[in-house]
Amino acid sequence: MAITFNEAQYPQITNEEINKALAFCNEQIIHILPEFTDKFQKAYSEDGFYQPIENNYWTCGFWTGEIWLAYEFSKDERLKKAGEVQIHSFMDRIVNKIEVDHHDMGFLYSPSCVAGYKLIGSEEGKEAAIKAADQLITRYHPVGEFIQAWGPMNAPENYRLIIDCLVNLPLLYWASEESGDNKYRDIAEKHIHTAVANVIREDYSTWHTFFFDMETGAPHHGATCQGYRDGSAWARGQAWGVYGLATAYRYTKRPEYIDLFKQVTEYFLNHLPKDLVPFWDLEFSDGDDQPRDSSSASIAACGMLEMIKYLEPEDAEHYGKIARQLMKSVYDNYAVKDMETSNGLVLHSTYSNHSPYNTCNHYGVDECNSWGDYFYMEALTRLSKDWEQYW
Repeated sequence: MAITFNEAQYPQITNEEINKALAFCNEQIIHILPEFTDKFQKAYSEDGFYQPIENNYWTCGFWTGEIWLAYEFSKDERLKKAGEVQIHSFMDRIVNKIEVDHHDMGFLYSPSCVAGYKLIGSEEGKEAAIKAADQLITRYHPVGEFIQAWGPMNAPENYRLIIDCLVNLPLLYWASEESGDNKYRDIAEKHIHTAVANVIREDYSTWHTFFFDMETGAPHHGATCQGYRDGSAWARGQAWGVYGLATAYRYTKRPEYIDLFKQVTEYFLNHLPKDLVPFWDLEFSDGDDQPRDSSSASIAACGMLEMIKYLEPEDAEHYGKIARQLMKSVYDNYAVKDMETSNGLVLHSTYSNHSPYNTCNHYGVDECNSWGDYFYMEALTRLSKDWEQYW
């Protein structure tokens, strides 16, 4: 059974624990740099260990983001040099159009190239990220006013957006700010409006993906790809909604997004198990024989820590406390503590879990995954200082 969330009963992660956790992350990342500087981490671990891959998958930017977060923590020059090597790889990727025909340019280029530009003034990072923003807006449909997630642009079966894309959009706002060209911002705002109007259900659970009529742009239907079933709430999708609404408010200052943030977040919180780390779909809770998705807890915590900058003091204190409680559970019960057991940072995530009602393949289940590791570090970093975000 799901709980009615009561923040009074849960401990918060302490500043000492935050520092200890970041110190381990820093040590782990430096330890594996020899294997993961010219190569990138696979999206998910296998038996707790990531294998090296080329820079050709939608998740590669998260690993570079971990390198930059570790560099912020320790200022170790080895991390800076590795980050620069990876920025060069991202430039090569966008110039040569290597697996970039999808909407995840933000996931790829914000924590890698935008971060490198903000942290060390990398001009190559800036140029690569602008090129990535140019690539992202090629997927915009004026008919329907949204950025298509994946697949051929003229195929009705792919005429859709997914909730994840809300966290890709900061790349477009950054590109407008840096270039002085509002075309990126204008597309981002139209997509946000379309997404928010359609992916949030009446009970404030969320659709993973939403389809539109290709001829008219009219809303057609919601569905899931990665959740348990069409009517359920995929845990990571709900967490993307929490973070995505926080960034949507940051950039648009539309007051209705504050209310939606609260409702979407409360739905997430009220469907958590006793230890506050969700199962892979919020349909499941304590007593269900289903895998967890620890990455969802860290993503949601990051969204809350972003949104508290804009809330009234009482609400800010409420969500700030909850973020510390979520991260306490992730740190105590899910984080890697021994390099011999894993080369990742957080265990018990789920990438893609097959069910009788979805179209997913089964991989990365009960493993580390790269965004789970990244957002764990981002949440800890947000809690440790006034962080200039990459997004």
